[in-house]
Amino acid sequence: MFKQLVTAAVTAVLIAGLGACSSGSDLQDEGTDYSVDVDQDGGSVAEEPQPDTATTADTSVFGLRDKVRHVAARTTRATRPHMTRKCSTSTRRVKHTTSTGSGTKRRTRTWYSTEQSKSCKQVRSGTETYRRVVRPEQWCVSLDNLGGDANRDDVWYQVSKTTYDAAIGTDEHARMTLTPTGSGC
Repeated sequence: MFKQLVTAAVTAVLIAGLGACSSGSDLQDEGTDYSVDVDQDGGSVAEEPQPDTATTADTSVFGLRDKVRHVAARTTRATRPHMTRKCSTSTRRVKHTTSTGSGTKRRTRTWYSTEQSKSCKQVRSGTETYRRVVRPEQWCVSLDNLGGDANRDDVWYQVSKTTYDAAIGTDEHARMTLTPTGSGC
């Protein structure tokens, strides 16, 4: 317990120190995804969109692990057409010829054979019931101090099962870097 408190205190001091060292020329507008450059007199110079970290799959985020949540898949019974394979065979008469000799001594032999062929297709044969997934299974992790910002707490991310298992194995409020598969939970 004491080790966790010391780690949290050191992290808070580092975050505060890094925040004090920044020049303040790049501010994030709280309600939008735009970065606003502030001039020395306080006027805004330009706006450019910032990429959403939750939708960019290859972007890692970091923060302090807060809570974890597993959302079970929800399914319902549904019906769909039952398709079966129907095959039919058909026969056809095939003519075969061979020739021997040349000129006036040429002889042609002809015979017939029967070849069978099979053709299959999918046809509807009533209905069948199955389990339709209404909501897929989700594994979620909540982070505090997202990206080192003390004001961004309780941000939920959907993660892979292995990341979820790793989050369960770590202590609460431990620094964690993860690659989200989605945002919200």
